[in-house]
Amino acid sequence: MERDFRQSRGFMAPVKVGDEIDVKIEAVGEKGDGIAKKDGFVIFVPNTKEGDEVKVKVTRVLRRVGFGEVVGEGSAPAGEEAPSEEAPAEESSPEEEPKEDSEDFGDESGEDQEEEKEE
Repeated sequence: MERDFRQSRGFMAPVKVGDEIDVKIEAVGEKGDGIAKKDGFVIFVPNTKEGDEVKVKVTRVLRRVGFGEVVGEGSAPAGEEAPSEEAPAEESSPEEEPKEDSEDFGDESGEDQEEEKEE
């Protein structure tokens, strides 16, 4: 029983099998798996690269490390909201351009129509 007590008293994994968590891949290991951390606990995630932000399902938990598989995008969609804020600024610029273009286009089309009428 003392042995069980020591194991539970030691470093406890902050995740358990089946947990789905958002992580950022901080590095890539020797075998090519992405390395993420959850509260200091290392989780190996295959088919990822450094900088990826993914949702991971924990598939195996050992004493010091865990393993997971990608089940979707993590916090990346929240980070992508910032570029969408820039989109309205970009949209306002094209709105100004068509106004100028339509004015020029209106003058040109009017001239073309007058020339066609004269012929």
